Amino acid sequence: MDSRDKILQAVKAGRKSTPPQTPPVWTPRTPAIEELTTRFETTLTGIGGNVVRVFSWHEIIEYIHGTFTASQRILSAVPALDLPAAAMPAGPHSFEDVDLIVLEPHFGVAENGAAWLTDSRMPDRVLPFIAQHIALVLRVEDLVPTMQEAYARIGSEQYELGTFIAGPSKTADIEQSLVLGAHGPKSMTVFLLQLS
Repeated sequence: MDSRDKILQAVKAGRKSTPPQTPPVWTPRTPAIEELTTRFETTLTGIGGNVVRVFSWHEIIEYIHGTFTASQRILSAVPALDLPAAAMPAGPHSFEDVDLIVLEPHFGVAENGAAWLTDSRMPDRVLPFIAQHIALVLRVEDLVPTMQEAYARIGSEQYELGTFIAGPSKTADIEQSLVLGAHGPKSMTVFLLQLS
């Protein structure tokens, strides 16, 4: 018997007569809203973001006016807010002096503090990246626990630009000097809106 036959015989002898068991299918647990909001808040603040729990649109306006001055350029793509609208300009360079952009993502992900945003929620795709600061208005009922549920929710949605945004822009060099806002907003605030 040559080597080849010995190897094949050993393989045949080592085969099991029964096929391997199928692993159990993971069924996600649906956490309560409070658990989701706490997890989202803990995760986002841990990566440098800021979470403000609000119960009305008016609270968002008050917070923004209390944080930013009248001389700063604030734009919003959220129709429910009484702020200057971020309308489609002649070109993206007209947004270069925006201090704060307020956007409303489709949903947020509790496990990583990210928010899903597509071009349908912003007049120009440069807005979440060019402003000095970004604020997102996220309804608590639009939180999902994990990325698995996030991708299931996105499904086969059609969009030109889709992005998960989590925290302010960060970069660091080899000397471990952390710089916020080098490639995008210096800060990210998420207003967790609970209307009922």
